[in-house]
Amino acid sequence: MTSPTDTPNSLSRPTSRLSEAGVSIWLDDLSRERLATGNLAQLVKDRDVVGVTTNPTIFAAALSKGDAYDAALHELAGTDVEAAVERITTDDVREAADVLRPTYDATTAVDGRVSIEVDPRLARDTEKTVTTAERLWSTVDRPNVMIKIPATVEGLPAITRTLAQGISVNVTLIFSIERYRAVMDAWLAGLEQAKANGHDLAVIGSVASFFVSRVDTAVDAALDKVGTDEAAALKGKAAIANARLAFAAYQEVVGSPRWAALAEAGAQPQRPLWASTGVKNPEYRDTMYVDELVVAGVVNTMPQATLDAFADHGIVLGDTVTGTGDDAAATIAAVEAQGIAMSDVTKQLEEEGVEKFEVSWSQLLETTTAGLEAAAKSTGGAE
Repeated sequence: MTSPTDTPNSLSRPTSRLSEAGVSIWLDDLSRERLATGNLAQLVKDRDVVGVTTNPTIFAAALSKGDAYDAALHELAGTDVEAAVERITTDDVREAADVLRPTYDATTAVDGRVSIEVDPRLARDTEKTVTTAERLWSTVDRPNVMIKIPATVEGLPAITRTLAQGISVNVTLIFSIERYRAVMDAWLAGLEQAKANGHDLAVIGSVASFFVSRVDTAVDAALDKVGTDEAAALKGKAAIANARLAFAAYQEVVGSPRWAALAEAGAQPQRPLWASTGVKNPEYRDTMYVDELVVAGVVNTMPQATLDAFADHGIVLGDTVTGTGDDAAATIAAVEAQGIAMSDVTKQLEEEGVEKFEVSWSQLLETTTAGLEAAAKSTGGAE
């Protein structure tokens, strides 16, 4: 483990020690204000941020605050609202990708990535997901963008087909180990097809976004209903155990002959990405989903509050994941012994995740519509 005293400057920071441990820190947020003020560039410098993730909720929040988008809304007045949303979000992602391009180059196409999600209303439509992914990739037109595709059953073939075209993919909304294994199979198939199609595998990036805190929120609620001391003792343990089992599954795949053949051809691994790392329960340590999931070769994407908390008092005690599979499996077994079926929990979480992003997308459309109408009125374009 790197000691805080090894280097007097950057490595005294918790975020730098986390990076030194092999965890890539990505920011789970983006806004035009963050770009215009230079905040993102500052986070790259001061908080060791090497990537950005976005989702419909993030963009809906960004559009609803302040006046950073007023100029864009005036320019787009009279435009179809869905076209305007795509223009605004892809412009932000393109600019963020430019900010992070030096990181992308310095890490040989590993980090410096910015993710943008397909319309969540397409989560159950394979064909439209693929065509939207193609359009977003072409519109942003930056090699360090990633297209986010949800890990629904219908999303799996879309992941393969998108990767096969040489498009980098962030697979999102993964909750169960079984679905994660299917995601990794879709990724391998996509790279195999990309190789057959003549694409350079070295620049095709992919991460698998395994959601963390939402698992504890759901399981803890179920444990509360059980109401026993034994159930109470398991609260706050399921999410980390689930993620650690995911990493064990990842190790199996990257240790397989199938992956070895792709690695030999220059492919990058599909790194596990810990998502939903903001702590929901105030009784828990506010950095627990970072501290307890430290292992080389993963990404942790943090909302600003979690990044700030970790930068202030995060703990890096070396690898807290490798070799924990048996204990993690025992924890999940103990949860299930309370009558809680993890398969039911993760299925419900996936359904709720898609629904929440659909609601956020609707809010984004509504906010943008209101902004376009106000802009049109202010320029005399509407009565």
